[in-house]
Amino acid sequence: MFCSKKKSLEVERIVKANDREYNEKFLYKDNRIHTSKYNILTFLPINLFEQFQRVANAYFLFLLILQLIPEISSLTWFTTIVPLVLVVTMTAVKDATDDYFRHKSDNQVNNRQSEVLIDSKLQNEKWMNVKVGDIIKLENNQFVAADLLLLSSSEPHGLCYIETAELDGETNLKVRHALSVTSELGADISRLAKFDGIVVCEAPNNKLDKFTGVLSWKGSKHSLNNEKIILRGCVLRNTSWCFGMVIFAGPDTKLMQNSGKTKFKRTSIDRLMNTLVLWIFGFLICLGTILAIGNSIWENQVGNQFRTFLFWNEGEKNSVFSGFLTFWSYIIILNTVVPISLYVSVEVIRLGHSYFINWDRKMYYSRKATPAEARTTTLNEELGQIEYVFSDKTGTLTQNIMTFKKCSINGRIYGEVHDDLGQKTDMTKKKETVGFSVSPQADRTFQFFDHHLMESIELGDPKVHEFLRLLALCHTVMSEENSAGQLIYQVQSPDEGALVTAAKNLGFIFKSRTPETITIEELGTLVTYQLLAFLDFNNFRKRMSVIVRNPEGQIKLYSKGADTILFERLHPSNEDLLTLTSDHLSEFAGEGLRTLAIAYRDLDDKYFKEWHKMLEDANTSTDERDERIAGLYEEIEKDLMLLGATAVEDKLQDGVIETVTSLSLANIKIWVLTGDKQETAINIGYACNMLTDDMNDVFIIAGNTAVEVREELRKAKENLFGQNRIFSSGHVVFEKKQSLELDSVVEETVTGDYALIINGHSLAHALESDVKNDLLELACMCKTVICCRVTPLQKAQVVELVKKYRNAVTLAIGDGANDVSMIKSAHIGVGISGQEGLQAVLASDYSFAQFRYLQRLLLVHGRWSYVRMCKFLCYFFYKNFAFTLVHFWFGFFCGFSAQTVYDQWFITLFNIVYTSLPVLAMGIFDQEMHDIP
Repeated sequence: MFCSKKKSLEVERIVKANDREYNEKFLYKDNRIHTSKYNILTFLPINLFEQFQRVANAYFLFLLILQLIPEISSLTWFTTIVPLVLVVTMTAVKDATDDYFRHKSDNQVNNRQSEVLIDSKLQNEKWMNVKVGDIIKLENNQFVAADLLLLSSSEPHGLCYIETAELDGETNLKVRHALSVTSELGADISRLAKFDGIVVCEAPNNKLDKFTGVLSWKGSKHSLNNEKIILRGCVLRNTSWCFGMVIFAGPDTKLMQNSGKTKFKRTSIDRLMNTLVLWIFGFLICLGTILAIGNSIWENQVGNQFRTFLFWNEGEKNSVFSGFLTFWSYIIILNTVVPISLYVSVEVIRLGHSYFINWDRKMYYSRKATPAEARTTTLNEELGQIEYVFSDKTGTLTQNIMTFKKCSINGRIYGEVHDDLGQKTDMTKKKETVGFSVSPQADRTFQFFDHHLMESIELGDPKVHEFLRLLALCHTVMSEENSAGQLIYQVQSPDEGALVTAAKNLGFIFKSRTPETITIEELGTLVTYQLLAFLDFNNFRKRMSVIVRNPEGQIKLYSKGADTILFERLHPSNEDLLTLTSDHLSEFAGEGLRTLAIAYRDLDDKYFKEWHKMLEDANTSTDERDERIAGLYEEIEKDLMLLGATAVEDKLQDGVIETVTSLSLANIKIWVLTGDKQETAINIGYACNMLTDDMNDVFIIAGNTAVEVREELRKAKENLFGQNRIFSSGHVVFEKKQSLELDSVVEETVTGDYALIINGHSLAHALESDVKNDLLELACMCKTVICCRVTPLQKAQVVELVKKYRNAVTLAIGDGANDVSMIKSAHIGVGISGQEGLQAVLASDYSFAQFRYLQRLLLVHGRWSYVRMCKFLCYFFYKNFAFTLVHFWFGFFCGFSAQTVYDQWFITLFNIVYTSLPVLAMGIFDQEMHDIP
């Protein structure tokens, strides 16, 4: 309790390296994680407390107490305690089993080994024993144990490469670099053990892309940012080793801060059953009251005639008191109208439905031998009521496998195949693939069907050669040779991998790089270029450039990036080629391909030296450093000469288009929430047919401030609704509640198809400001919603927004750890057992291997479970009332004496065995006469 209070008050974190005693006084949490609910000591009291919060269980406990009073009980205690103990035991066993697997998962993670610097030597330590301030050694392909400040690495300049798939779903590599003052420590254990720097930084938070802090060491201070931090959940790649200092551990890490809390999920049927049980209580009280009044009247008018035979003296029998006791007696004897076995029967039916999902061969993925799995048995019927599906993109809708499909070079498209009449043909059926004899390193899995490109290369077309040379030089790919002598590329982006692999197959092979050079093999000739500058990619620039000096001494700037950005920087002489290439890009985008524009520039030696001197000055400055560097990049990336464009396909998973179409016909709305950039998400939207050229409008919200976001939403709503019912000075005319209530009416009046695309930074303002209801209203009117560059927590916030204000049943589906919080927040969570680990599967309610199985899960298993459960409930309540009302009718014939018609064991086993089995069988096996494939 004290620690949680301290945690909430933490405004900044102070950490001293290699000093556990100093750090312990701040009561920072250790690296142990807990996702389980119980332990051995707390299981029984907590579980029983949770179970007796269920209305029917509490009622039967109350009945049991009443039955121990001889004056009012005409039934023995076992008629109630047997079914009650059976129900409570079955539920407890189920809860214990679920929590056992949580403990098992926690222990597996907490007991992972890591090398920690303790007492001037590296020691193997379990993750759960790692403390804030410890220095950890990581080796290639190891998971990062906690949020670390990178100190040094095996790479030059303290660089290291990490894969962040568990955080943001992207399998591409990212670069982190240590401070120059700490990178000098290298792997010297004695120097690392003496490192006593103090870090003052932000308090624990969930912002994955932001970190601010200061390192104080040897009397000087050094600013820290996100590029110096390696987060828990990342994997070290392409780096032999690195050392890092623990800043945040366990629950304080950004991964755990984004995981969200495990929530107890209940279906609408559960809530309905609780309501029905309360109504039945009311009905039971009415029956008991009627019979009690009848008893009082009978005792007053008829009962005195029998007192002589019962040896009762006059005045010993008070009719009102007799009615009072009879009321409680009938509450006991009519208890079968309250269905204690209902909960057990429902759980049995759900268990049967879960096995049907597990056994479904049509949801079995034979390629990876992965069956569908129902990881919970409590939510099956909710699958038949889904209204909103929130889907991740990478690895869920797509395979995250990029393939080079087409390109445009100097105004000519390569990659299309035409028949003898000049018509486009199906290239996979009509033509053979190109043989890549020019490249000994050719990748056999790479297929290209247009022979004209190879002809142009062999004829020595200078533009084609320059185009491929740019693809081989302008990237961040790292290469290494395997034992068979084959080149293996480690890529930061799958797009880059596709382009570099294409260049390799076409004869321009990227061989290796150093901080100063890039070596490529051009049609069999080894050429080394001097790397003079690298102008990196970011979300604002949307392009990357390299400046190299070729063996002839010429300085070249090669650039690739988004066409909208690069076309603004072309030399005026490119006007005709620009028009032609723009048409080609539109054609590529219409096919759902991811496109990049390609351009270059010849640089004067004297100009470049002056520019480079200014760049060095900007890098060493402290005032407005980033702005000065950005300005210099802008200055040199102008007057470019256009070479052409590339078109890469991000392969969709099998059956995605058909599944999206089927779910749309079922009036289920699909929202895509992805950490990828906007252009990528839009391309996939077109590829999945979520976005089409026939749409009336596509609204893009990309404001950087709350004011800009509000204004963009206002304009979008004007286009959608017209001027008559929206903003007045940026606020809704109607009260928000009224507006939301009118949504269903508005949905019917909006004609046409619209789409909404919103960026993560804009979404942050929309979710935290007073315009979130306006965002929701606009989004719900659109056929397609795509959220780009969103954090894991923002995914969960979007789901919560729809749950709260739309009162709709939601489903979230994803395959990575970045989807865990979204999966936990939705009514139903589905994990794709893909390439990004098992975190999403472990947090999910259902899992399978392919997105296309979602169609069968919802439209077959979901529908059948819902229909079966509804029929079961109707028959269950009918048979309970039919059984119990016999006692009510019998009361008129037995002087309202609370006597039972049935044998006591018959009553005991009535709900558990005799009458439950027929309706139970119907609830499990009842079928409709049609199915879908």
